[in-house]
Amino acid sequence: MSGSDEGAGRGRAKRRGKKAKKQRPFWQELPILIVIAAVIAALMVSFVGRPYVIPSQSMEPTLHGCAGCTGDRIYVQKLTSYWSDPGPGDVVVFVGPPSWNTRYQSIRSDKTVVRGVQNFFSFFGLVPPDENDLVKRVIAVGGQTVQCCDAEGRVLVDGKPLDEPYVKNDYRWIPGQQNATYPAGRVFGPVKVPEGHLWVMGDNRDQSADSRAHVGDELQGTVPVDNVRGKAVFKIWPPSRIGPIKSENPQTN
Repeated sequence: MSGSDEGAGRGRAKRRGKKAKKQRPFWQELPILIVIAAVIAALMVSFVGRPYVIPSQSMEPTLHGCAGCTGDRIYVQKLTSYWSDPGPGDVVVFVGPPSWNTRYQSIRSDKTVVRGVQNFFSFFGLVPPDENDLVKRVIAVGGQTVQCCDAEGRVLVDGKPLDEPYVKNDYRWIPGQQNATYPAGRVFGPVKVPEGHLWVMGDNRDQSADSRAHVGDELQGTVPVDNVRGKAVFKIWPPSRIGPIKSENPQTN
C-alpha cells in the first residue's frame, strides 16, 4: 500500500471516529425532545387553540353535557380571532363577565403544591384553566338591537326575525296571548349591544342562563369580545359524537 493510500485510510477512519462521537444515546436526547414538545404544546395552547369540556346541557343538542355524565370534548381555535371578531351564529367559548361568576368555584386544589402542579400543566393544555369558561352561540353583535318576540315567538335582531334551526327546546309560546318574560318565558329586551360586545344565547333555550339572565348588570347581559377564548369548531370526544360544530348565521338563513 502506498503512502497516499495509507493517509487516505487514516483520514477516513478519523472522520468515522468523529461521526461516532457526535451520536448521543437516546436517554440523553429524551429530555431535549420533551422540552421541545412542551414548548410546542404551550405555543399551540396560547396561540392556536385548546380543548374544553362541555359541563352543562345549555347547548343541547348541538353540544352534549350534563351533571355526572360524559360531556362533549370540543376543540376551540383562536386563529380567526386575530383578524376578525366572532359573528352571528358562531359557537364561542368565553370567560364570564363579573356578574356571571357569582356561583363559580375554583377547580384548583387547596393544597399549594398540587395547585402549582395543576397551574403548570394548564399552561400546556393538559389541565383546564381555572376560570369560568362558558360556551354559547352568538346571536347579535355590537351595534345591533336584540329582543323577543315577534308574533310567532321568534327572536328579533334589528327588527328582523331569526331563523334558528339549532334550537330544539324553548319556553312555550302562545300566539296572540300574553307570554311570560325570561326566565319563565321567552320575552326579553330590547337590548342594544354595545360596540365590542356580543349577545349570546344557549341552543337549549329553556335550560340556559345566558345573556338574558344578566340584562340587569352593567353590560346589560352582553359579553366583551375580549373575553372570548375562541370559536368552537370540532367535537373531538366521545367517538360517537366526533364531528364539526356548525356556525349557522340566523340573520341570513
